[in-house]
Amino acid sequence: MRAGKERLTVTVDPHLVQAAQNAVAEGQIESLSAWVNLALTERAEKERRLRALGDAIAAYEGEFGALTPEELAAQARADRAGARIVRGRGGPHPRPSSPRRRRRVR
Repeated sequence: MRAGKERLTVTVDPHLVQAAQNAVAEGQIESLSAWVNLALTERAEKERRLRALGDAIAAYEGEFGALTPEELAAQARADRAGARIVRGRGGPHPRPSSPRRRRRVR
């Protein structure tokens, strides 16, 4: 165990242990401990970003007032309109059915 590390006992779902062991076997990461450490690091960073986002929203609303449902809906529409669809190399994926594009049954 490296200096500055702390030994820890945890309970983990078997499929996650298997995923970590596969990553080690494939040389993607050096050990199960490194896999868990990376997962905890990523989660801590995600939580930090969420807190920062919450603080930014609170500061905005403190200055300009609470965001309205209409403003949120308008932003969601703008986000969808500006989104770029990216697909992996696995080939085409079926599009999810949209309530606006339902096929009529004859």
